Amino acid sequence: MSEKQIFIFGAGYSGQAFARANKGAGRIFGTTRSPDKLETLRQAGIVPLLFDGAMTGEIGDALGKTTHLVVSVGPKEAGDPVLNAARAAIVAGMPALAWIGYLSTVGVYGNYDGAWVDETAECRPVSKRSVMRVAAEQDWLELGRDIGRPVAILRLSGIYGPGRNALVNLENGTARRLVKPDQVFNRIHCDDIAGALWHLAERDLGGIFNVTDDLPAPPQDVVAYAAALMGITPPPEIPFDAAQLSPMARSFYGENKRVANAAIKAAAYSLRFPDYRAAFDHMWAKGDWRDGEPRSPMKR
Repeated sequence: MSEKQIFIFGAGYSGQAFARANKGAGRIFGTTRSPDKLETLRQAGIVPLLFDGAMTGEIGDALGKTTHLVVSVGPKEAGDPVLNAARAAIVAGMPALAWIGYLSTVGVYGNYDGAWVDETAECRPVSKRSVMRVAAEQDWLELGRDIGRPVAILRLSGIYGPGRNALVNLENGTARRLVKPDQVFNRIHCDDIAGALWHLAERDLGGIFNVTDDLPAPPQDVVAYAAALMGITPPPEIPFDAAQLSPMARSFYGENKRVANAAIKAAAYSLRFPDYRAAFDHMWAKGDWRDGEPRSPMKR
Protein backbone atom coordinates (compact mmCIF):
# COMPACT_ATOMS: atom_id res chain seq x y z
CA MET A 1 0.00 0.00 0.00
CA SER A 2 2.69 2.46 -1.02
CA GLU A 3 2.11 6.19 -1.30
CA LYS A 4 -0.97 5.96 0.86
CA GLN A 5 -2.04 8.29 3.63
CA ILE A 6 -4.19 6.95 6.43
CA PHE A 7 -6.27 9.03 8.82
CA ILE A 8 -7.68 7.53 12.03
CA PHE A 9 -10.46 9.34 13.83
CA GLY A 10 -10.12 8.08 17.40
CA ALA A 11 -6.63 6.56 17.60
CA GLY A 12 -7.17 4.66 20.83
CA TYR A 13 -6.17 1.10 21.72
CA SER A 14 -7.23 -0.49 18.41
CA GLY A 15 -6.10 2.43 16.27
CA GLN A 16 -2.65 2.40 17.85
CA ALA A 17 -2.36 -1.36 17.26
CA PHE A 18 -3.25 -0.71 13.61
CA ALA A 19 -0.57 1.99 13.36
CA ARG A 20 2.10 -0.15 15.00
CA ALA A 21 1.42 -2.85 12.40
CA ASN A 22 2.28 -0.38 9.61
CA LYS A 23 5.05 -1.84 7.48
CA GLY A 24 5.90 1.35 5.64
CA ALA A 25 2.57 1.29 3.82
CA GLY A 26 1.91 4.97 4.33
CA ARG A 27 1.88 7.99 6.60
CA ILE A 28 -0.68 7.78 9.40
CA PHE A 29 -2.50 10.66 11.05
CA GLY A 30 -4.70 10.09 14.07
CA THR A 31 -6.80 12.02 16.54
CA THR A 32 -7.19 12.06 20.28
CA ARG A 33 -9.32 14.23 22.55
CA SER A 34 -6.57 14.52 25.15
CA PRO A 35 -3.37 16.58 24.84
CA ASP A 36 -1.85 14.14 27.34
CA LYS A 37 -2.03 11.35 24.73
CA LEU A 38 -0.28 13.13 21.86
CA GLU A 39 3.09 11.57 22.70
CA THR A 40 1.52 8.10 23.02
CA LEU A 41 0.24 8.43 19.47
CA ARG A 42 3.66 9.57 18.25
CA GLN A 43 5.25 6.49 19.81
CA ALA A 44 2.78 4.32 17.87
CA GLY A 45 3.87 5.90 14.59
CA ILE A 46 0.96 8.33 14.32
CA VAL A 47 1.08 12.03 13.50
CA PRO A 48 -1.21 13.23 16.32
CA LEU A 49 -4.01 15.76 16.03
CA LEU A 50 -6.58 16.94 18.56
CA PHE A 51 -10.25 16.34 17.77
CA ASP A 52 -12.99 17.21 20.23
CA GLY A 53 -15.90 17.04 17.81
CA ALA A 54 -15.01 20.11 15.75
CA MET A 55 -13.08 20.37 12.52
CA THR A 56 -9.75 22.19 12.51
CA GLY A 57 -7.56 23.42 9.69
CA GLU A 58 -4.94 20.79 10.52
CA ILE A 59 -7.50 18.00 10.26
CA GLY A 60 -8.88 19.41 7.03
CA ASP A 61 -5.40 19.60 5.51
CA ALA A 62 -4.62 16.00 6.49
CA LEU A 63 -7.95 14.73 5.18
CA GLY A 64 -7.29 16.44 1.86
CA LYS A 65 -4.49 13.98 1.07
CA THR A 66 -5.94 10.93 2.84
CA THR A 67 -6.51 7.77 0.81
CA HIS A 68 -7.77 5.50 3.60
CA LEU A 69 -10.01 6.67 6.44
CA VAL A 70 -10.46 4.67 9.65
CA VAL A 71 -13.17 5.70 12.11
CA SER A 72 -12.99 4.48 15.70
CA VAL A 73 -15.13 7.04 17.49
CA GLY A 74 -18.30 5.92 19.20
CA PRO A 75 -21.66 7.49 18.34
CA LYS A 76 -23.41 9.96 20.60
CA GLU A 77 -27.08 10.76 21.05
CA ALA A 78 -26.64 13.62 18.59
CA GLY A 79 -25.29 11.16 16.00
CA ASP A 80 -21.86 10.17 14.81
CA PRO A 81 -19.36 12.84 15.94
CA VAL A 82 -17.13 12.36 12.90
CA LEU A 83 -19.96 12.62 10.40
CA ASN A 84 -21.40 15.59 12.26
CA ALA A 85 -18.08 17.44 12.06
CA ALA A 86 -16.47 16.16 8.87
CA ARG A 87 -19.15 14.89 6.48
CA ALA A 88 -18.85 17.91 4.22
CA ALA A 89 -15.05 17.58 4.19
CA ILE A 90 -15.30 13.87 3.38
CA VAL A 91 -17.74 14.49 0.53
CA ALA A 92 -16.03 17.49 -1.03
CA GLY A 93 -12.53 17.73 0.44
CA MET A 94 -11.05 14.25 0.07
CA PRO A 95 -10.31 13.75 -3.64
CA ALA A 96 -7.82 10.95 -2.96
CA LEU A 97 -10.14 8.91 -0.72
CA ALA A 98 -10.31 5.26 -1.81
CA TRP A 99 -11.72 3.41 1.23
CA ILE A 100 -13.41 3.90 4.61
CA GLY A 101 -13.21 1.51 7.56
CA TYR A 102 -15.64 1.90 10.47
CA LEU A 103 -15.02 0.06 13.75
CA SER A 104 -18.33 -1.09 15.20
CA THR A 105 -19.28 -3.81 17.68
CA VAL A 106 -20.95 -7.23 17.72
CA GLY A 107 -23.25 -5.66 20.30
CA VAL A 108 -25.44 -4.59 17.36
CA TYR A 109 -26.80 -8.16 17.20
CA GLY A 110 -28.22 -8.07 20.71
CA ASN A 111 -29.15 -11.32 22.45
CA TYR A 112 -29.45 -14.66 20.63
CA ASP A 113 -29.50 -16.93 23.70
CA GLY A 114 -26.17 -18.47 22.79
CA ALA A 115 -27.00 -19.22 19.15
CA TRP A 116 -24.56 -18.53 16.31
CA VAL A 117 -24.95 -15.30 14.35
CA ASP A 118 -23.24 -14.12 11.17
CA GLU A 119 -23.37 -10.89 9.20
CA THR A 120 -26.78 -11.80 7.75
CA ALA A 121 -28.37 -12.00 11.21
CA GLU A 122 -30.93 -9.39 12.21
CA CYS A 123 -29.57 -6.56 14.32
CA ARG A 124 -31.74 -6.30 17.41
CA PRO A 125 -29.63 -4.22 19.79
CA VAL A 126 -30.53 -4.19 23.47
CA SER A 127 -28.49 -1.33 24.91
CA LYS A 128 -28.83 2.30 23.92
CA ARG A 129 -25.17 2.40 22.89
CA SER A 130 -25.74 -0.50 20.48
CA VAL A 131 -28.88 1.13 19.04
CA MET A 132 -26.75 4.17 18.26
CA ARG A 133 -24.11 1.91 16.69
CA VAL A 134 -26.63 0.43 14.27
CA ALA A 135 -27.66 3.93 13.20
CA ALA A 136 -24.01 4.99 12.79
CA GLU A 137 -23.24 1.93 10.66
CA GLN A 138 -26.11 2.80 8.35
CA ASP A 139 -25.00 6.43 8.13
CA TRP A 140 -21.49 5.41 7.07
CA LEU A 141 -22.76 2.89 4.54
CA GLU A 142 -25.07 5.56 3.13
CA LEU A 143 -22.18 8.01 2.86
CA GLY A 144 -20.17 5.39 0.98
CA ARG A 145 -23.00 4.95 -1.50
CA ASP A 146 -23.34 8.71 -1.91
CA ILE A 147 -19.68 9.21 -2.78
CA GLY A 148 -19.09 5.90 -4.54
CA ARG A 149 -16.45 4.58 -2.12
CA PRO A 150 -16.27 1.17 -0.42
CA VAL A 151 -17.07 1.17 3.30
CA ALA A 152 -16.00 -1.72 5.49
CA ILE A 153 -17.93 -2.13 8.74
CA LEU A 154 -15.82 -4.14 11.19
CA ARG A 155 -18.00 -5.50 13.99
CA LEU A 156 -15.53 -6.16 16.80
CA SER A 157 -16.03 -8.51 19.71
CA GLY A 158 -14.42 -8.03 23.13
CA ILE A 159 -10.98 -6.51 22.58
CA TYR A 160 -7.92 -7.72 24.44
CA GLY A 161 -4.15 -7.68 24.05
CA PRO A 162 -1.12 -6.26 25.86
CA GLY A 163 -2.25 -4.28 28.89
CA ARG A 164 -5.86 -5.48 28.54
CA ASN A 165 -6.19 -9.12 29.47
CA ALA A 166 -6.82 -11.61 32.26
CA LEU A 167 -3.09 -11.92 33.02
CA VAL A 168 -2.99 -8.23 33.92
CA ASN A 169 -6.21 -8.52 35.91
CA LEU A 170 -4.85 -11.46 37.88
CA GLU A 171 -1.62 -9.60 38.64
CA ASN A 172 -3.41 -6.48 39.89
CA GLY A 173 -6.08 -8.42 41.80
CA THR A 174 -9.12 -7.36 39.78
CA ALA A 175 -9.82 -10.69 38.03
CA ARG A 176 -13.08 -12.41 38.93
CA ARG A 177 -14.65 -15.64 37.74
CA LEU A 178 -18.36 -14.91 37.40
CA VAL A 179 -20.34 -17.95 36.38
CA LYS A 180 -23.63 -17.63 34.54
CA PRO A 181 -24.76 -21.00 33.14
CA ASP A 182 -24.34 -21.29 29.35
CA GLN A 183 -23.00 -17.72 29.05
CA VAL A 184 -20.27 -17.14 26.47
CA PHE A 185 -18.47 -14.06 25.25
CA ASN A 186 -16.71 -13.39 21.97
CA ARG A 187 -13.26 -11.84 21.84
CA ILE A 188 -10.55 -10.65 19.47
CA HIS A 189 -6.87 -9.81 19.97
CA CYS A 190 -5.93 -6.26 18.97
CA ASP A 191 -3.35 -7.61 16.52
CA ASP A 192 -6.15 -9.28 14.56
CA ILE A 193 -8.14 -6.06 14.50
CA ALA A 194 -5.05 -4.40 13.04
CA GLY A 195 -4.49 -7.29 10.64
CA ALA A 196 -8.07 -7.31 9.40
CA LEU A 197 -8.03 -3.54 8.92
CA TRP A 198 -4.83 -3.61 6.89
CA HIS A 199 -6.09 -6.58 4.86
CA LEU A 200 -9.31 -4.82 3.89
CA ALA A 201 -7.65 -1.43 3.34
CA GLU A 202 -4.95 -2.83 1.08
CA ARG A 203 -7.65 -4.36 -1.12
CA ASP A 204 -10.21 -1.53 -0.79
CA LEU A 205 -12.81 -4.09 0.26
CA GLY A 206 -16.18 -2.94 1.55
CA GLY A 207 -18.95 -4.82 3.35
CA ILE A 208 -19.80 -5.99 6.84
CA PHE A 209 -17.29 -8.19 8.65
CA ASN A 210 -17.44 -9.77 12.10
CA VAL A 211 -13.91 -9.51 13.49
CA THR A 212 -13.89 -12.16 16.19
CA ASP A 213 -11.94 -15.31 16.90
CA ASP A 214 -13.01 -18.93 16.44
CA LEU A 215 -13.84 -19.74 20.06
CA PRO A 216 -16.65 -18.01 21.94
CA ALA A 217 -16.04 -19.07 25.53
CA PRO A 218 -17.27 -18.63 29.10
CA PRO A 219 -15.38 -15.76 30.73
CA GLN A 220 -14.44 -17.79 33.79
CA ASP A 221 -12.57 -20.25 31.55
CA VAL A 222 -10.35 -17.46 30.22
CA VAL A 223 -9.38 -16.39 33.74
CA ALA A 224 -8.65 -20.00 34.72
CA TYR A 225 -6.44 -20.48 31.66
CA ALA A 226 -4.49 -17.33 32.41
CA ALA A 227 -4.02 -18.37 36.02
CA ALA A 228 -2.68 -21.76 34.91
CA LEU A 229 -0.11 -20.04 32.68
CA MET A 230 1.00 -17.89 35.60
CA GLY A 231 1.17 -20.87 37.93
CA ILE A 232 -1.24 -19.34 40.42
CA THR A 233 -4.58 -20.37 41.89
CA PRO A 234 -7.48 -18.76 40.04
CA PRO A 235 -9.98 -16.69 42.01
CA PRO A 236 -13.02 -18.62 43.25
CA GLU A 237 -16.09 -18.92 41.08
CA ILE A 238 -18.87 -16.46 41.92
CA PRO A 239 -22.47 -17.23 40.91
CA PHE A 240 -23.69 -14.46 38.62
CA ASP A 241 -26.82 -13.87 40.68
CA ALA A 242 -24.69 -13.17 43.76
CA ALA A 243 -22.25 -10.83 42.02
CA GLN A 244 -22.18 -7.09 42.59
CA LEU A 245 -21.96 -5.51 39.15
CA SER A 246 -22.37 -2.08 37.64
CA PRO A 247 -25.43 -1.66 35.41
CA MET A 248 -23.16 -1.65 32.33
CA ALA A 249 -21.32 -4.80 33.37
CA ARG A 250 -24.61 -6.55 34.10
CA SER A 251 -25.94 -5.50 30.70
CA PHE A 252 -23.11 -7.40 28.97
CA TYR A 253 -24.35 -10.59 30.59
CA GLY A 254 -27.82 -9.89 29.23
CA GLU A 255 -26.52 -10.66 25.73
CA ASN A 256 -25.41 -14.16 24.82
CA LYS A 257 -24.38 -15.16 21.31
CA ARG A 258 -21.71 -16.96 19.37
CA VAL A 259 -20.43 -14.72 16.59
CA ALA A 260 -19.21 -16.34 13.36
CA ASN A 261 -16.32 -14.92 11.33
CA ALA A 262 -16.73 -16.55 7.91
CA ALA A 263 -16.94 -13.25 5.99
CA ILE A 264 -13.49 -11.96 6.97
CA LYS A 265 -12.04 -15.41 6.23
CA ALA A 266 -13.81 -15.42 2.86
CA ALA A 267 -11.98 -12.15 2.18
CA ALA A 268 -8.79 -14.24 2.61
CA TYR A 269 -7.79 -12.96 6.04
CA SER A 270 -6.19 -15.54 8.35
CA LEU A 271 -6.45 -14.96 12.09
CA ARG A 272 -3.14 -14.59 13.87
CA PHE A 273 -4.76 -15.77 17.11
CA PRO A 274 -7.70 -18.09 16.37
CA ASP A 275 -8.57 -18.42 20.06
CA TYR A 276 -7.68 -16.94 23.42
CA ARG A 277 -5.41 -19.86 24.32
CA ALA A 278 -3.10 -19.21 21.35
CA ALA A 279 -3.02 -15.50 22.19
CA PHE A 280 -2.33 -15.98 25.90
CA ASP A 281 0.38 -18.56 25.17
CA HIS A 282 2.03 -16.03 22.85
CA MET A 283 1.76 -13.07 25.22
CA TRP A 284 3.05 -15.07 28.18
CA ALA A 285 5.96 -16.54 26.25
CA LYS A 286 6.94 -13.18 24.78
CA GLY A 287 6.48 -11.38 28.09
CA ASP A 288 4.60 -8.45 26.54
CA TRP A 289 1.23 -9.01 28.17
CA ARG A 290 1.47 -6.00 30.49
CA ASP A 291 1.99 -3.21 27.98
CA GLY A 292 3.52 -4.58 24.79
CA GLU A 293 7.08 -4.28 26.06
CA PRO A 294 8.78 -7.70 26.35
CA ARG A 295 10.20 -8.48 29.79
CA SER A 296 10.69 -11.36 32.18
CA PRO A 297 7.64 -13.25 33.50
CA MET A 298 5.61 -12.01 36.45
CA LYS A 299 7.54 -10.78 39.44
CA ARG A 300 6.96 -12.94 42.49
